[in-house]
This record gives sequence, C-alpha cells and structure tokens, in this order.
Amino acid sequence: MNILVIGSGGREHAIGWKLRQSKKCEKLFFASGNAGTAQVGVNIPVDVTDFDALKHICVEEQIELVVVGPEQPLVEGITDFFQADSFLKDIAIIGPDSHGARLEGSKAFAKQFMRENGIPTAVSMDVSRDNIEQGIEYLRSMAAPYVLKADGLAAGKGVLIIHNLEEAEKELQSMLEGKFGDASSKVVIEQFLNGIELSVFVLTDGTDYKVLPAAKDYKRIGEGDTGPNTGGMGAVSPVVFADKDFMQKVEDRIIVPTLNGLKKAGIVYKGFIFLGLMNVESDPFVIEYNVRLGDPETECILPRLESDFVDLLMAAFQGNLSEIVLETDDRPAVTVMMVSGGYPGDYEKGKLISGLETTKECVVFHAGTTIDVETQQVKTSGGRVLAVTSLDYSVEAARKTVYANVEKVTFKGAAYRADIGIDILAFKA
Repeated sequence: MNILVIGSGGREHAIGWKLRQSKKCEKLFFASGNAGTAQVGVNIPVDVTDFDALKHICVEEQIELVVVGPEQPLVEGITDFFQADSFLKDIAIIGPDSHGARLEGSKAFAKQFMRENGIPTAVSMDVSRDNIEQGIEYLRSMAAPYVLKADGLAAGKGVLIIHNLEEAEKELQSMLEGKFGDASSKVVIEQFLNGIELSVFVLTDGTDYKVLPAAKDYKRIGEGDTGPNTGGMGAVSPVVFADKDFMQKVEDRIIVPTLNGLKKAGIVYKGFIFLGLMNVESDPFVIEYNVRLGDPETECILPRLESDFVDLLMAAFQGNLSEIVLETDDRPAVTVMMVSGGYPGDYEKGKLISGLETTKECVVFHAGTTIDVETQQVKTSGGRVLAVTSLDYSVEAARKTVYANVEKVTFKGAAYRADIGIDILAFKA
C-alpha cells in the first residue's frame, strides 16, 4: 500500500523507517520530511496544516494509510477533514479528531477529563485574566516549586517550574499577558510532583489497546539535568523502574479509565496516546497527555518493535487491534540527540554534516537536516539535528555503542549530552 507520513522531524524519520520494513509498504511519502526521510521515501514540500495540499497528495498518490506525526494538524482537525471528505473518508488515518486531540491541545480540558474519570494527577487550578487574583492566592497557598502550564500548544515551551513565589506570580502575569501567545491566555497552576518521570505509549482502536515499550527522556540541555528545557536530548528504553507491578497500575488506573472516559464523551479515538507519567513512590500520576508519539522517544522505542508496524496501525484504524500480537526486542535502546550549538536558544543553520557513512551498529534518525540543492550534501536545518540510536544487551553496552557513533558524526557547533542513561545504570546498581 501507499503510505503518507506527515511531519519532518526525527519522529517522522523513525516512523517511516519502521513502516519501510513492512512488506505491505509499497510507496512511502513524507510531508515534508528531511534529508533522512528522503533515504526511505519521497519528500513532498507541503505544510503539515495545509489540508487541501495534503488531500491532493492522497488523491494523486493513491494513499491508503496516513500517519500524523506532530500534534498541530491533529489539534487543528486533520482527522475531521478526512472524515468529512468523500475522497478521503476511507483512507486509514492514525490520530484522533479535534475533540480527542484536546487532551493535548488544552491542559485545562485534560485536567477536567482526569478529574471526571478518577485518573491520578496533580491537583490544579485554571487561571485566566478574569480570576488572576484567585490564582495568585492559590500560588500563595502552595509550597514551592510552582508549576505553571500554558493551556494551549506552545511548541514544548509552555511549562515553567519556578522555585520562588514572587517570580511565580510575575510569570503567571506574564503568561496571561501573552508570553506564549494565545496558548497562555489560560494557565494551569499545578502541584509539583516529586518522583521519576517516564513516557508510556498506547496504541488504541478506541476499545482495545496495545502498550508499546516505555521510555525515559531527558529534557534539559545540560548534563545532570541542568539548564533550560529542550524538545528532548535523548531517551532510554525500557525503563527499569517501570516494573510489572507499576505497569499494571498504569493500565488499571490510567489507560483503562482514559479509554472509558473517551467513550463516555463520545470520542472515537484511533491512534496513539502518550502518557507523560510521574512515578511517585511506585504510584503513577499523569503529568500530561499527548495525542501522538513523542520525540525523541519514538527514535528509541520503534527500533525495539518487532511486530509489523503497518499491521498494527491498520488494526487500530479497522478496530481489530485485539487480534494483533505485539512483539518487542528485549534489548535496551539508547538514543542520543545531537543539536546545533546555542540550542535551545539562537543557533545557526546550514552546517555541513560529515561522518554519517562511517556509523555502524546504530541507526541515525534525521531531525533537523536538509539536502543542499547544489552539492547534494546533508546540512543542518534545525536545533535538534540527529538522533543516534543503538540497541545492545545492556544499557551500558548500548551507551558505549551509541557514543562511539556520535563521535564519528561532526558538524560545526555540534553538541550533545554525554550522560544519557547514566541514571538508569545507577538505579540498577
């Protein structure tokens, strides 16, 4: 079948890489892709929210399966668009409609959903300009640190963790005045949860579900989890502190109530649910929902997936996911993100990337790359540039392999964290 992957980052390269391994994948297209996706399919320069242009691709290329990588088109209603169009309604599209996508598109909606369905999460309060005084009083009633979340999509930058009350009050005011644009016209003030964070990924057909390998990602730019937050500097899978008992709690207390809650709300959800969780003394709490796969976790978990990815996705769309057996590689995976110098602040683009052909015993997923039209060489085009992933029979061995390969790849200003997975080794010890 012909398949379209929407998006242009490392997540989309990993999705395409895994789809290409299926014998059922005949032609593979990306909108708009990057230098890495061009190695496994055909890139078409189309914006992810240009639904009419995406329709044109689907009709012209006889697309039968669409996988939506990023959140923005889902929140803006791409699935609704497909369902309402006579030419597109029979195409399998992986991702919820705009109502279901509110789980990620609105933090306030997600919090209310969890409260209504008894799903464990931190206590919180929704604040707008109309009740800012009550919001400040709520902050003053809490103990530090203070968590402020922009209600809407803010490109991964809308969450602040602040240790000073006066600063928290100022940031609340700033957010409501437009620090993150319309995304922070409403702010969720949330209790800080002290524990260990992890990501759990669920694929559902609306009734049944499969739990994909869990992962732990590393958000901060600096080693030892220091410095500003990023889109993600690396990941490790599996997660040693998410044992069988813990994952059973996740299913019983979070996954099943979430799916039941969606049904109760009349939402037909066919796609991925990303559970951002906190392990608090062996009990799971939801930090956030995402309605798609995470990045860079995707680059870490899909190499561990042994089941046919096309079969899994089609089963989710067709409603027979219960008939599929999910198989995974027991070996751990470690992913290290190589980024442009200056990221997550200002950084330069267009730097020549060397050494990609020298890597071995790893997979290099492209995130922010492009192909120079004149020289046909691969160059940087974003803050997060490459995700290098290795599998081995231990986390320690996978770390050794991945970092040996990271050192082979160079571009001017390249940076990465050298401590991805070290905390996992310490935890095991």
